[in-house]
Amino acid sequence: MPNITNAVNKLLQLNLIEQDGLAPSTGGRRAAQFVPNEKHLPLILSIAIDQFYTSVVVVDFKNQYKTAINTEVIDLREDDAYEKIIALTKTTIQQTDAYQIYGIGVTIPGFVDSKTGKNNSYSSNSPFYDLKTNIQKEFNLPTFVENDSSAIAIAEHKFGSAKSIQDVMVVNLNWGVGLGMILDNELYRGHSGFAGEFSHIPLSDSNKLCSCGKKGCLEVDASLLAAVESATNSLKSGEVSSLQSIFKQQKYLTGDQLLSAAIQGDQLAMEAVNKIGYMLGKGIATLIHIINPELVLISGRGAKAKDVLLPKIQSAVLEFSIKRLSQNTKIQFSNTENIQLLGSTCICILSADKNIYKTQLID
Repeated sequence: MPNITNAVNKLLQLNLIEQDGLAPSTGGRRAAQFVPNEKHLPLILSIAIDQFYTSVVVVDFKNQYKTAINTEVIDLREDDAYEKIIALTKTTIQQTDAYQIYGIGVTIPGFVDSKTGKNNSYSSNSPFYDLKTNIQKEFNLPTFVENDSSAIAIAEHKFGSAKSIQDVMVVNLNWGVGLGMILDNELYRGHSGFAGEFSHIPLSDSNKLCSCGKKGCLEVDASLLAAVESATNSLKSGEVSSLQSIFKQQKYLTGDQLLSAAIQGDQLAMEAVNKIGYMLGKGIATLIHIINPELVLISGRGAKAKDVLLPKIQSAVLEFSIKRLSQNTKIQFSNTENIQLLGSTCICILSADKNIYKTQLID
């Protein structure tokens, strides 16, 4: 008996897979298709960390949530940020059968070495530096750590708005501006594994100091933090806005509040978002010249402001790119929900399966 047939029969006997119809005919007998039977497979713990929010959920192999998505405001700059993330994770695990969880997928911003799980954006004495080892010790489960933008690119390419597109640049518009590059259907990492540092391309004319310690980085003018800073300065000067009452009460403004106001047509909020849209378009024009992708997909928290951002992005791309190149690249916005959590799940499955991160999974 052929090895593959023997293996499939064993999986069927164990109820680990189930038949899912027949593949399209290619001239001969149609091939049988099978999918995992999630009822008999373990669960995955998915952790999505960004600069200010952490979300945790337990999912099955069909990406069905087995717990609520537990989200907490956690500023990574705080001394107790790691302890808060661990506490949130423990709370989530308590909502399901912990013995069914086989692995943990973690995504976080920074210079993450996907092989070792170390985040080189932190000093060696920070718990976030060797995040893989620390979380594995904490929960005694295999743990896999990846840069948030790389994981989002994988998730978008396999399950989201960039599904099946061979060459796509996935821009993670969040508090920073991340980038995941899918080239020839694989995540491109570069020589040392840190390709895609889109936010630190020196395209800004501003004299603001970036978080990396340099000046002129795209991030200082094209991130949600930049939009919030611009809106905050306008509110402080007394400009009329629907956000004034919120700002007076809280003494600060969140990115989600700004995006919601912009979507509702608030002029102050729209102006702040338009500014980052123009700079983002300038950066995208650079990507088009270098990579010539089929698609640039804007994902992440900022993608919800599509109607406000798109005209400014298109205007900047037209201004800064050669039309012969840019006219063949589509610019779209993702509508995939909880994309970073999905990315964390993908990383766990891919890493446990092959210990390398490629996007060629079986649907």
